[in-house]
Amino acid sequence: MEAVTIDDAILTALRAHTTLTLAYGDADGPQACAVLYAVTGEGSLVFVSSATTRHGGGLANDPRAAFTVQADGQRWTELQGVQGRGAVRRLADGSPERATAWAAYTQRFPFVTADERLGAALAATDLWELRPSWLRLIDNARGFGVKTEWTAPFAPGRKG
Repeated sequence: MEAVTIDDAILTALRAHTTLTLAYGDADGPQACAVLYAVTGEGSLVFVSSATTRHGGGLANDPRAAFTVQADGQRWTELQGVQGRGAVRRLADGSPERATAWAAYTQRFPFVTADERLGAALAATDLWELRPSWLRLIDNARGFGVKTEWTAPFAPGRKG
């Protein structure tokens, strides 16, 4: 994967949370689901889910996804969150990429490997990478509607 540099404020906001709402489309239309995620050293987001779920099947057919990350219960004057879009792919079993992603995931969620049964079950399921192509941090604590945006240098349709 080509190394990219994501704005530090956006990475900090992504690392401050653990759950993202993943939006995608399939033959039945738009859908969203919540998944626990970790941020890799390269700035990708990784999550665990079976390929047999609705979102697993949908993303296998069309990898485009959008997402949001934010804490619940924020006052509007302190609202902070990240919006994004990118491509999702299932990481191949036994690949070095999967091993690196799994290490990031279990470091973020140590309870996964602390419970032998849970660790074995999750290690046997699919691990996915969401590689962002566009990110927007909204931070009302810095002023109403203050935004920081980032676009990947490889993003389709990128201008400039």
